[in-house]
Amino acid sequence: MQDKEEERSLVSVEKRLNQEGFTQDFNVVDGRLQTIGHDSEKSYAADEVTIVDFYRFEGESNPDDMSILYAIEAKDGVKGTISTAFGTYADGDTDDFLKQVDDLGKNLTKNVK
Repeated sequence: MQDKEEERSLVSVEKRLNQEGFTQDFNVVDGRLQTIGHDSEKSYAADEVTIVDFYRFEGESNPDDMSILYAIEAKDGVKGTISTAFGTYADGDTDDFLKQVDDLGKNLTKNVK
């Protein structure tokens, strides 16, 4: 089990998820979730991926630091993460895509301050 202090930063959660096999970075392009930073680019429709878990980070001193990190698994077994701001700084394309995804992790939300 992770120490609560270790779970407080986006970087520490990303590191733990990476160790659990969520090694791919994702981005939303033209309404599809796309792999980035690897030799083989793949893209997925919303019905081809599942949100396994997500973490909400709230900046203690700066409200502009609010973000959500999503752990995502595709039907072909590719696992990775995507992060986005929430509130007024949210990326509309990413939010629109994620709202369409089968969200198994919704009841597992973790607020991190």
